[in-house]
Amino acid sequence: MKRLFNSRKLFCVLLIYFNIALSASLQEYIYPNSSTPSYSNYGTVGLIQMPTARLQPAGSLAFSFSNIDPYLRGSVIAYPFSWFEASYQYTDINNALYSDVDAFSGDQTFKDKSFDVKIGLMSEKNLLPAVAIGIRDVAGTGIFASEYIVASKNFRNIDFTFGIGWGALSGNQISNPLSKLSQKFDTRTVELDTQGGEFNTGYFFSGDAGYFGGAEVAIPNLYGIRFKIEYDGTNYDVEGFPDGKESFSQAFEPVKRPDSKINIGFLWPVSRNLHLKLNYSKGNTINFGFSLQSNLGIKTPLIKKNDPLKAVENSDIIKKVNLKESSYVYNSALKYLRDQQFFVQNASINENNLEVVYTQSKHASFARATGRVASILDDISPDYIDEFTISNINGGLGMHSVTINRDEFSHYKDENLPILGSKNIKTQSFNYNRDDYIFKPRAKYPASFYKVSPSLRSQIGGPDGFYFGDLRLAFHSEVLFSSNLSLSTSASAGIFDNFDSLKLKSDSVLPHVRTDIVQYLKESRTFAVKRAQLNYFINPFNDFYAKASLGYFEEMFGGLGGEILYRPYHKNFGIGAEIWRVKKRDFDQMFKFRKYQTTTGHINLYYKHPSTEVIMQIKGGRFLAGDSGLNFDFSRRFKSGLRMGAFFSVTDISKEEFGEGSFDKGFYFHIPIESFFEYFSKGNAGFGLRPITRDGAAILVHGFHLWGVTEQAQSTNLTRDWDDIYD
Repeated sequence: MKRLFNSRKLFCVLLIYFNIALSASLQEYIYPNSSTPSYSNYGTVGLIQMPTARLQPAGSLAFSFSNIDPYLRGSVIAYPFSWFEASYQYTDINNALYSDVDAFSGDQTFKDKSFDVKIGLMSEKNLLPAVAIGIRDVAGTGIFASEYIVASKNFRNIDFTFGIGWGALSGNQISNPLSKLSQKFDTRTVELDTQGGEFNTGYFFSGDAGYFGGAEVAIPNLYGIRFKIEYDGTNYDVEGFPDGKESFSQAFEPVKRPDSKINIGFLWPVSRNLHLKLNYSKGNTINFGFSLQSNLGIKTPLIKKNDPLKAVENSDIIKKVNLKESSYVYNSALKYLRDQQFFVQNASINENNLEVVYTQSKHASFARATGRVASILDDISPDYIDEFTISNINGGLGMHSVTINRDEFSHYKDENLPILGSKNIKTQSFNYNRDDYIFKPRAKYPASFYKVSPSLRSQIGGPDGFYFGDLRLAFHSEVLFSSNLSLSTSASAGIFDNFDSLKLKSDSVLPHVRTDIVQYLKESRTFAVKRAQLNYFINPFNDFYAKASLGYFEEMFGGLGGEILYRPYHKNFGIGAEIWRVKKRDFDQMFKFRKYQTTTGHINLYYKHPSTEVIMQIKGGRFLAGDSGLNFDFSRRFKSGLRMGAFFSVTDISKEEFGEGSFDKGFYFHIPIESFFEYFSKGNAGFGLRPITRDGAAILVHGFHLWGVTEQAQSTNLTRDWDDIYD
């Protein structure tokens, strides 16, 4: 195929042409969805192949897919901060086999996993561009390893980009400007590591450098379609496996070389969330892709809520009746709060104060729950009550108490004034003792709750195939024997799966605490009991919490153990410990065990930064395979309830003992369910991914961790949502 472009002059001419043609009368045009940054073929915000300095708002999540021969790439992109982009790439490389053993590979091509990061150094100002620095393939095999510094500047409807890159972005070679700082930047030595997983910082920004640039143009009156053009800085002599077997023994053909350094493309923003793209790259390759994105961190839900608090009918009459006797107040609170899914455990009237102890599982916002309870109490309480003390428990554990002046609360509510500030509300920790209250409604135990829902088990990547899935019907139940004692059960029945071709067995030299996943998936296809766990919670002292559990904790282990936690109410830290004696479950996930048993336990440290809501967790102790070390977990919670997190572990086993991936690491998201429905809900939809499942640094998964159970037992977690109190 002839070159589509063959000169830098033509590149410049095209930029000038589009600038003149499209900026003449911009005020007359509307550019639908043109302000939303778009994604490159590498799964990060960029042009076609090249990155830009643009970033998405904090709390944004995105998925990007691109198909550019020989790469099929899927990317998950997260923005825990407005200045930080993190991307996980899974790339199918079609010119190489999965392994150097043909019989083992079959028809499976090479799969590469990598992480990319980009950090915003400077935001765009009147005369100054946005500037960012980024690293591709920061902890992968190194076959796409590159670093860059890039600047982007918007002029009317055109967003210009210029950058300098190293490694796989050094195609338009210039001498490395960093060599003037140190000779260590002169030479770049990158060894291909098919195990991946290590941070090879030694070669960052070293060797030859190269430049790249381009522009993204919003086309007026054409449904928001954008034109992209770039001068490609990719060094196709080093990226991937360019020379077939000469560059990598598993490769079977070379990569198509570029006929042009000019890439062009079009992006169609179907909506703010969905973008479609079509590009012509290297002067000889057509590629396509799409991206899905949304800012799930903002408090405005995707779907508008239609779940208002229902006012108590005939409120004036109820108040007059309740004036006669305190028992009438208690029973009214019991009934009308239950109607709104708040369940009274105890109540007392002390002179002019009505105290109610309740539990609920509907509202993720503790301030909203408190406000709705207060509104109902205001509707039913006789006039001599001028103060409400509303105390919350969870699992029989005391969480918090909120004392509200009734007149002030009603005034703010009736006048539709801004949020009721903390100066008008007193909050404190709450150590629950049922005997301290006058009204003690008799609960009917055992009480049971259950739900049925579809579920999906997945296995991604490997020589047997790219994706294996198991569609199931899941049954979840909870039986309460008392406010402190409960049995949580989760079971499922298989509907459809494609596990027949799943054959890969563990090659781990460590005890197989996780790498027998294939056997567990295949032998539990018909029916499986994931969890049958008995839990007992106790609140022995103020700010101290404890849990004892026994049963089948997860798919692979069952046993007994316990956890303790000290979490001061007005502080932002917690200290805890846990210890478990567990035995490996049989592969069918029913009720038998295998021979392997072990003791695992950790000292747990927690800290939450109050303004950013960044949470750091450190676990130190003994893991399931007998190795010892530290697990680090960093996450951020957003106003909507969205939580983004990443983790890694360091243990006393070597890289060779750990196997592929070199060390344990991964990321996860907890997305609030209520973002997708008209009604409020306390639940979360969790998604997490480890690039590879190994046995090192394996942590027991037991439900109802005390740090999560006691989320309501901290003042900042209550007061951060004061604007929900009248919701």
